[in-house]
Amino acid sequence: MPPADALRRIAFLLERAREPSYRVQAFRTAAAVVDGLTDEQLDLKIATNTLKDLKGVGPKTAAVVVQAHKGQVPDYLTALEQQYAELVPMADDVADFRAALRGDLHLHSDWSDGGSPIREMAEAAIALGHEYMALTDHSPRLTVANGLTAARLEKQLDVVAELNEELAPFRILTGIECDINVDGSLDQSDELLDRLDVVVASVHSDLRADAKAMTARMLTAVANPHTDVLGHCTGRLVIGRRQRNGTQKPRPESQFDAEAVFSACVEFGTAVEINSRPERLDPPRRLLSLANELGCEFAIDTDAHAPGQLDWQGNGCERAIECGVPVERVINTRTVEELLAHTRP
Repeated sequence: MPPADALRRIAFLLERAREPSYRVQAFRTAAAVVDGLTDEQLDLKIATNTLKDLKGVGPKTAAVVVQAHKGQVPDYLTALEQQYAELVPMADDVADFRAALRGDLHLHSDWSDGGSPIREMAEAAIALGHEYMALTDHSPRLTVANGLTAARLEKQLDVVAELNEELAPFRILTGIECDINVDGSLDQSDELLDRLDVVVASVHSDLRADAKAMTARMLTAVANPHTDVLGHCTGRLVIGRRQRNGTQKPRPESQFDAEAVFSACVEFGTAVEINSRPERLDPPRRLLSLANELGCEFAIDTDAHAPGQLDWQGNGCERAIECGVPVERVINTRTVEELLAHTRP
């Protein structure tokens, strides 16, 4: 079991057992830190006994990492599984759900605000056993994230075509995380959007707009025939995060008529994203349960900005199981041919 998976499994068991939230968060934070390390960096940290020098890694979490990295089941995890044996079947269900995912439909490269080249992101996805990934760098309006102009996006399409020839049978799906403008339109030309395999539409601005305005904005975007996935629908940040342009504080949910928006997703065949980033975990459980009850389809995505973050899908799978989401309604459990029949009919 990879070290980050062991840490997340411990966090899962602690949370289900209603242990204090600070204990749960300690293991989730450590998992996020370990996700950001390459195998070589992790080897060096273990060899030099400097894991605990990493912010967010303490003695208990470091011990878990060392044992898991050696291929052992960490002692701490074994003890928890014995103590909370009744919770283990659900933890196994999360692993089975995750194994059903064939790819990731929301991730970024260094063409926008990601930290790694497209090839490195693809190679990391291949190492995880993915069959495909959708490259969804930001659209032009999000200049703070180095959003792609039409010219840069066209150039990226050529780069992806070349990489697909080299990496076959793995497939890099062409895509974009497209800003939803205030009027609900999408931040890219129809001609270019029509050429892409996957379009994730997300709100990144005016997040504190009143519910009526936000609802109208989202309904327009969901109804757009180019929109395949509604990204991180509430825009919340449950914990702060550091970005290239500074630190973002926790952020509350945007307000909108969730029943109306999710009903529109069903009507227009737009999947609701279950965003697996630890600081997002969006939508919240109550809204995820509502979307499930209304019959929405879903995409369990990482919104990864670095190769190690592609391993975050377990977070989304855990929430999907908690809210009763059927695996067959998750569009990235489908083969690439089945997926493209849905996104590019």
